[in-house]
Amino acid sequence: MTRMLEAGRGIATGEVKAVARAERVPVEFVRRGVAAGRIVVLRKGESVLGIGEGLRAKVNANIGTSPDYDEPGEEMAKLRAAVGAGADTVMDLSIGGDPYAMLARVLKESPVPVGSVPVYSAFIGAMRGKRRLSDVSGDEMLESVARHLEMGASFVTVHAAITRRGVELARGRVLKVVSRGGCFLSSWMIQNGLENPLYENFGYIIELAKEHDAAISIGDALRPGAISDSGDAAMLHELKLQGRLARIAFSEGVGIICEGPGHMPMGGIAENVRLQKRVCHGAPYYVLGPLVTDIAAGHDHVAGAIGGAIAAAAGADFLCVVTPSEHLALPTAEDVAEGVVASRIAAHAADIARRGRSGPDLEMSRARWRLDWERQLRLALDGRRAAEYRRRRSTGSRACSMCGEFCAYGIAGRAMGR
Repeated sequence: MTRMLEAGRGIATGEVKAVARAERVPVEFVRRGVAAGRIVVLRKGESVLGIGEGLRAKVNANIGTSPDYDEPGEEMAKLRAAVGAGADTVMDLSIGGDPYAMLARVLKESPVPVGSVPVYSAFIGAMRGKRRLSDVSGDEMLESVARHLEMGASFVTVHAAITRRGVELARGRVLKVVSRGGCFLSSWMIQNGLENPLYENFGYIIELAKEHDAAISIGDALRPGAISDSGDAAMLHELKLQGRLARIAFSEGVGIICEGPGHMPMGGIAENVRLQKRVCHGAPYYVLGPLVTDIAAGHDHVAGAIGGAIAAAAGADFLCVVTPSEHLALPTAEDVAEGVVASRIAAHAADIARRGRSGPDLEMSRARWRLDWERQLRLALDGRRAAEYRRRRSTGSRACSMCGEFCAYGIAGRAMGR
């Protein structure tokens, strides 16, 4: 029996209780959320994570090999960097070397829940075998989903809401299709004149997820990759289908995460979140960014964090890390860590907006007033970076080198007391 079905029968499992403790919310709140599909529970060993309505916004980091840089050891360094920087989950998006071997290694070494994208394995394996993209069969796509779940992925992205109609609607875009899974499937449909097998066989995919009690993340294959494409007919068509698929999954007791844009102007983000929640029946919303401008190359983690904070404050539940090298190159371990911290800041800022004052922020303010540097560095979201800056121009003074003897905390503290 799946977590969702158990919760629907009034059972508060150990996992539900663990999420409630971690989030400091009532057990019954979590149980009802899981039963309704508004909360998804992911597990990896002893790590239990809740994603969804009323919980802290969570952060996912992507890692994975590429055809140009097939270095499994480097991806393991990225895994450690992501977890060390505070990522709640990781996704293996490997397309270089042996994707199955890489996923197996990530699953073995990751202490946090792991997601994957099975369709990559199906298409990349065929193309490496000198077969055409169009030669991949629907059965092969479904077999890749089954294999990833059997290997132990906590959640899998399945691009089931992109259809031939959606592909036709995307032809008028500036950037037609920017999702890797979306480009594989749209090209396959165009070349074969057939409907998306993942859409047509979604019921079977749900049975697989049910068997392994895993979550399905409905991939946003037609997410806008340009501000000018945001909110267009292709995006909205896919969103509508995500809602239909979510209803099918809920009827079978399978948790769903719905993925979203993409690139989007700031003014449209909150409304997009509200629309997604309404259309997809409250399912957890997972956003890539959103990036609020197209011209932040080299600093896209900042553009993504701005959009992520707005989205999470409006109700998005899961932020996908955008690294500084987005659109430019395969990220390094340092890029991944920097992206994770940016997304964590966005998630935490949104949590403050949703919940009111934050205990850690209050403690940080008190530590600053006392000029308690040790406490400040412990409370910082990125204590390592904070310590680097503190050491960089330390003068030995109790104050920092910005103001020295004219430190506001020092002057006011002496006059007003600590």
